[in-house]
Amino acid sequence: MPKPSRKTLPRPHSSRPIGDYALIGSAHSAALVHREGDIEWLCLPRFDSAAMFASLLGDKRNGHWTMRARGANGRKPRITRRYLPGTVVLETTIHTAKGIATVTDFMPRPDMDGTHEVVRIVKGVRGTVAMHTEFRIRFNYGEWCPWMDRRHGAIYATAGPDAVRISSGVPLVNENFVSCADFSVSAGQSIAFSLEWFPSHLKPPVTRDANALLARTVAEWSEWTDRCGYQGEFREPVMRSLLTLKALTYEPTGGIVAAPSTSLPELPGGERNWDYRFCWLRDAALTLYALIGSGYVEEASAWRWWLMRAVGGSPEELQVMYGLHGERSLTELELGWLPGYEGSKPVRIGNGAHGQRQLDVYGSVIAAFHAARRAGLPDMDKVWPLERAIARQLATLWKEPDCGLWEVRGEPRHFVHSKIMCWLAFDRVIASATEYGLDGPVEHWREVRDRIHEEVCARGFDAASNSFVQYYGADTVDAALLWMPLIGFLPIHDPRVQGTIARIEKDLIFNGLVYRYRTEKGVDGLQGGEGAFLACSFWLANVYVAMGKLRKARALFKRLLALGNDLGLFAEEYDPVAQRQLGNFPQAFSHVGLINSAHALVSAAGGVWELADLDGKMPPKKKRPPPVKGAKAAKAAEAGTVARGSKAKAIRKSRPKKAPRA
Repeated sequence: MPKPSRKTLPRPHSSRPIGDYALIGSAHSAALVHREGDIEWLCLPRFDSAAMFASLLGDKRNGHWTMRARGANGRKPRITRRYLPGTVVLETTIHTAKGIATVTDFMPRPDMDGTHEVVRIVKGVRGTVAMHTEFRIRFNYGEWCPWMDRRHGAIYATAGPDAVRISSGVPLVNENFVSCADFSVSAGQSIAFSLEWFPSHLKPPVTRDANALLARTVAEWSEWTDRCGYQGEFREPVMRSLLTLKALTYEPTGGIVAAPSTSLPELPGGERNWDYRFCWLRDAALTLYALIGSGYVEEASAWRWWLMRAVGGSPEELQVMYGLHGERSLTELELGWLPGYEGSKPVRIGNGAHGQRQLDVYGSVIAAFHAARRAGLPDMDKVWPLERAIARQLATLWKEPDCGLWEVRGEPRHFVHSKIMCWLAFDRVIASATEYGLDGPVEHWREVRDRIHEEVCARGFDAASNSFVQYYGADTVDAALLWMPLIGFLPIHDPRVQGTIARIEKDLIFNGLVYRYRTEKGVDGLQGGEGAFLACSFWLANVYVAMGKLRKARALFKRLLALGNDLGLFAEEYDPVAQRQLGNFPQAFSHVGLINSAHALVSAAGGVWELADLDGKMPPKKKRPPPVKGAKAAKAAEAGTVARGSKAKAIRKSRPKKAPRA
């Protein structure tokens, strides 16, 4: 692949690198925290609510919450950070010439009264550290300046339907609709701050104790981590990816958002800026493999039920994505008052791709249901009529052009990946019918499956290059073709598959990373380029495993692990020229790819392996101690340890990882 130019993949300028952010979340919503202590993105009470801190896509005028040391003589403090083990509780350590302090950031799960909050606890470790905090709340994605008042020792901010209460362990000063304070923290001292969202027409919630919330939150996350059945070589990155998926799960419904952010660009300064705070059907099967294979059957079941409800009303007309509760109208709008990350316009909310025809989602949904059935998830008989309805519609629809896996905004085409996913839908519905004795027109399904296979091999293959192509008649390849051997469409050692892999390696790989397709060909109807798509590189690692090239697969996998930030978080894409993460962050698709590749590497014994082999693989259950609650958990959190049964596990500082030079 030709080397991407600096012109198309520029280095960062004024904005902070995407990889400098951390995720905290409550399984209802999430926030992005910069390593210097600024919360620059926060939506409450849901992932898809309008942001009240939106400086990530603008500047400080669009809302932020700062918590940082005041520099002495212009000297910047040294900052390190980590997650408390087995949690998404963020601990940032600030080292200054006069002392050391920690800032612990977390979002507790809402109580029954629906309190949604962000808590920050500043603790002195050694000496004295001078600190500064500043709240600049701007509702509706940085547009609305709230009415602010002080009541009962707290500050309230209100605009339209939203209200926020700010509780602080130090006095706050209000100036020009900004609340701020300068304070100091000494060794052994702890100062708590909380931001609580509630509907403006209701009474404020009862204030909750910050330290008790911390102990409870640590105990809940730790108990969840203890359920993990993955004990392989790559446990640490797999566990962090699983925790990220859990944090991106909307707990009331089981839906998993693709990312907690919108409009972080695939190319800084470009137009490829999308809202990912919704649930994509195409993530269904891969996510189930990741959850089931890691022992999280309850989460897999919740995701399965979300999927059933979302598509149940009109299975014949599947959408690409749905809202957190299965909403179907995701109207795309542009926010003209936000300049965008590094000037990347437009800033979008909603996603117009929800109205596209993307045939691959039919295969993803049927494959997900088949995986759930093989894993023994309950009540799968209830979904069989839905699967039959989907297959009935797809028997005709597969012949039509679509917008493909990558949601192109150009001309619909006969994308080869879409066709093989239609083949997958019939292959898996046939497997479910024959393996479990379910009623259906199996012979008709076989005829359709074989017809799709025959057409793809005839019209989607280019004999001159010995390669399948991106769409019928194309002269280019697509990384999505890597799925072909992984789902069993053709054997891995078929010469046509081998030729396709070789061409992908030649045309779509730069510096060891896989690009989705050649954007300069104009097939997607958009201007400019993008970075390497991380999920595609994980797919290539899976292909190498299937080929029996385990050493090559391990080398690629370890290369990919090094591209995560110091906390083990991955965005959608990576720029191998500027060596930075790109796109919405953190990205569920990237983390699902990591989990499944780790499973493939650990479980493969050489020879042929398919992604479908993860169907229903259940790790042995391990006995775990009951979660620690009450005073013991509080004492453990205060001491910097995580209580596990009768023992307290010391929290080890994680060392930042340096990405290798491209």
